[in-house]
This record gives sequence, C-alpha cells and structure tokens, in this order.
Amino acid sequence: MTDTVLCAFADGVLTLTLNRPEKLNAFDEDMHVALRAGFDRAATDDGVRAVLVTGAGRGFCAGQDLGNRDPRKWTEPPNLGRTLDTYYNPLLKRIRGLAKPVICAVNGVAAGAGANVAIACDLVLAARSARFIEAFAKIGLVPDAGGTWTLPHLVGEARAKALALTGEPISAEDAARWGLIWKVVDDDALMDEARALAARLAAGPTLGLGLTKKLIQEAPGRSLEAQLDAERDAQARAGRSADYAEGVTAFLEKRPARFVGR
Repeated sequence: MTDTVLCAFADGVLTLTLNRPEKLNAFDEDMHVALRAGFDRAATDDGVRAVLVTGAGRGFCAGQDLGNRDPRKWTEPPNLGRTLDTYYNPLLKRIRGLAKPVICAVNGVAAGAGANVAIACDLVLAARSARFIEAFAKIGLVPDAGGTWTLPHLVGEARAKALALTGEPISAEDAARWGLIWKVVDDDALMDEARALAARLAAGPTLGLGLTKKLIQEAPGRSLEAQLDAERDAQARAGRSADYAEGVTAFLEKRPARFVGR
C-alpha cells in the first residue's frame, strides 16, 4: 500500500486514512489502488472486524483529481466510463459488499465522488464543519461512485435531484437531519468518537452485523415475501454461530458477551 492511504490496525479496526492532504485527498490512481488493497485486506483477514475510513488534513475527499485532465492538453477526450469500471465501481462494490461494518469519519469537505464514497459506508459521522457537495453538475458530469443510487435511497428523489442538479453544498447538520449521514460530532471530538464506535462494532457479533448489513442493503429490491425469506435464511445461519451461543450464554450468566465474529 502506498502512502496515499495510511493503514493502521488496532482493536480489530483497520483504519484507512486518505493521505493527499495537499490535494484535499482527491482521488488519483495510486489512491484507488491503495484503498482497494485496504478493503481487500479487510475482506480476507479474520482479525479485521471493522473498517474506519477518514481523511488527512482539512478535508475528507475532494473527489477526482482533475489536475491531469486539462481539456486544453487533450489529444482526445478521456473515457470516464473506463475510469469508473476500473476504479470507482470496484471500490463501491467492496465497501457495500464487505461483510463487516464500515464507518466513515468525514473531517471536512466531501465533494463529488468523495461525498458518494462517504455515504456508501455503513455509518457516517461528520465533523460539524463538514460539507457535502454533489459537484458533478458544475463540470457537466453526472453523479457517479453510486451517487444516483445512494442519494435517492437515503434522502428521497426530490432532495437527491436538488443536490445533484444544483451542486449546492449541504451542511453536516442538514445531512444528518435529512438522513444522508448518521451523526454530527464536534470537530475536535470526531476521531475519538469514530474510533470508539469502530472498536465497539469490532468487538460485537460481526457475523450477525454483516448479515444485517446485507439484508438492509438488499431490501429495496425485494418484495416483503422475498425479504422474509432472506431474513429466515440469514437467521438460520446466525443461529448456528458461536456468537449467538456466546450471546445467549452471557445473557443467562448476566455478564458481558465476548464475541469472536463467527
């Protein structure tokens, strides 16, 4: 992993810090490769039971780095569809498909793809000074990184269209009030609270948490009957887990449970 993403592991939590602060952590190819490697590790390492994503410096992520996309230097227009297929779409699939909680701590501006990567995470905490900007319309593009799917699912069609078509910033407070994110935290308390939340989830019954994440994400595409069947199948699996046995035993013995994530 390159230093465009800093990787730290403690207490079952893999912390991935976007680390191009001089560019407001805008995405380049190296950052994509490094971030994807972090999520690949989270998917295959049983010791990793939760992921925390944040940004270095004064912003979370300004979206795609446009520094090497100057139209005045084009010999032909870039194939942005290929960029999405190669980098953004696999990243979003890793975040949504990871069978472990993904927490995002938004420490400043989250714009364009940076905003959509953030809101694709399972629990999003934002500093009070943070802003979310669907900046695509300002440069003639459509929202990507899952934005046209995630936004309406979180805030409804009317607000999703307003955010996407105007490109106007939304404050952290409004983002929480609209349901775009989970919680607003004072700037100086953001990382402490995010780390504590990630550690708490990592110490929890992560097999069951992963199944819960999958059920909720897949529910909009199912009928009630199909969702009831999916719940039945997931519960059957969870009921055979070591975590369920431990949870019930701890309840009966009136002690804290010691979950192992399987």
